[in-house]
Amino acid sequence: MVEVFVGKTLLNKEGDLIDPEEALRNKVVGIYFSAGWCPPCRDFTPILCDFYTELVEESEPPAQLEIVFISSDKSSDDMVEYYHDMHGDWLALPWTDQYKHDLKKRFNITAVPKLVIVKENGDVITDKGRKQIRDQGLACFRSWLEVAEVFQNFKAL
Repeated sequence: MVEVFVGKTLLNKEGDLIDPEEALRNKVVGIYFSAGWCPPCRDFTPILCDFYTELVEESEPPAQLEIVFISSDKSSDDMVEYYHDMHGDWLALPWTDQYKHDLKKRFNITAVPKLVIVKENGDVITDKGRKQIRDQGLACFRSWLEVAEVFQNFKAL
């Protein structure tokens, strides 16, 4: 389970409450800081959707990847509209959860969009997920997995 979300509840696009312990177990997690009012976010979100769809929904077996959207929208309605209109079939922290401010501090988020890739224990694999997806496409996922596995193997020694 990604320690970043211990004790929190996430949402799926249908508005169902999701237990992060189950949903994020044994996965590389992209924490996507974004907002509908932000033109660079609206530019990158479809690219992230394609990346996620190809790896998770169209791969057999599905890649061990999950995205969690952290909204910087100005209202809950704005978040819901942006999430439903443009985002992939991934998870979100509820707009009303003030934990988003803690996450922004923890990961030094000063502007959106920002995609931080973390291991299961919450350690950062990269805070340049957006750039890596743009530059490397699907290949960057393999490098994220290698980093995550290297650290897991190192911890076992």
